[in-house]
Amino acid sequence: MRTLGWNEFDQAVQRIALLCGERRFSGIHGIPRGGLVLAVALSHRLGLPLLPEPKPGCLVVDDVLETGRTLAPFRELEGAELVVWISKVEPLWWRAVAVIPSAEWILFPWENAERAAADERHYRRERSRG
Repeated sequence: MRTLGWNEFDQAVQRIALLCGERRFSGIHGIPRGGLVLAVALSHRLGLPLLPEPKPGCLVVDDVLETGRTLAPFRELEGAELVVWISKVEPLWWRAVAVIPSAEWILFPWENAERAAADERHYRRERSRG
């Protein structure tokens, strides 16, 4: 399990802000759960409103992309920029701060380590059955 701390989080927020450059967004929407943490930090950093629902021209963020299913519904959102902190596949229609091997499990700084370990065990058990 790869453990990420608050320093890495701060660096990711800075990188996302740089990736977005001077672009003006209508606001920021974070995909629940981990994307919300990024969205709040970016809302403060960029001085943009936190959006309860995504809308055209917004920045949509998430903590991790594994399959793309969570981010996919926003792919066609007009003028939206989609960014993740960690991508487990090479980015295609989204942007990523970092790309890591798909088998690597991530513990984000806001997560409970014991719960994350249990989630990982459950995930790997389910994957081995199919």
